[in-house]
Amino acid sequence: MSARGHTVSQVARLAHVTVRTLHHYDEIGLLVPSDRSQAGYRLYSDDDLARLHQILLFRELGFSLEAIAQVLDEPPADQRSALKSQRDRLVMQRQRTDAVIRAVDAALEALEKGRPMPTDKMFEGFEDFDHQQYADEARERWGETEAYQESARRTKSYGKSDWAAMRAESERSMKTFAALLERGVAPVSPEAMDAAEEARLLIDRWFYPCSKAMHATLGEMYVADPRFTATYENIKPGLAAFVSAAIKANAARP
Repeated sequence: MSARGHTVSQVARLAHVTVRTLHHYDEIGLLVPSDRSQAGYRLYSDDDLARLHQILLFRELGFSLEAIAQVLDEPPADQRSALKSQRDRLVMQRQRTDAVIRAVDAALEALEKGRPMPTDKMFEGFEDFDHQQYADEARERWGETEAYQESARRTKSYGKSDWAAMRAESERSMKTFAALLERGVAPVSPEAMDAAEEARLLIDRWFYPCSKAMHATLGEMYVADPRFTATYENIKPGLAAFVSAAIKANAARP
């Protein structure tokens, strides 16, 4: 560290990120170093390091860079609320993971001993499986809508093969978006909008009639709700914003 601050290489080593990442954060205005050396090199203050710590924390929680920028511009009370919400979600995930591990351990033990699991032990751990978490939330938020009722009507008759086919289509859609992002294709390009249209038709085909306007609303949720954002960001960083923008562009397309 110089008298005026940390160099970009020093910060990269401290935070276990690449110099390229720090340059990118600077270019998009997410983390702009407080000072420059006489030669023009970036110099980071301790306050800059504290901001980087927050950025990396929210990144690990699945937030997009756009969402992180918004959160960090909010008052400390709102930042605390966002972190508290994410902590609660992580605790719930840990509980479900622990439950799955217990169930797997019990199944392994039964297989190794070559005997069936006792019926009184068979479902231990399943009490922590929150199968209804999202179903209950969806019912509360959209239960009165025609779309929700149509989705419930259709999915009630789906068997394993139906769900497998739907998941396969969804995965192909995700891979298409990820490949476009990897290639640097703009979300407003015809190719990206075509991918968004295919994603809309997937919903329309499997769940409920999904207009372009309704799909645009769903696209906004992909970047507004950290749970949706994390689903896309875990596939490829920046994917949530890319998909959302492609959906918006497709909705505006004649």
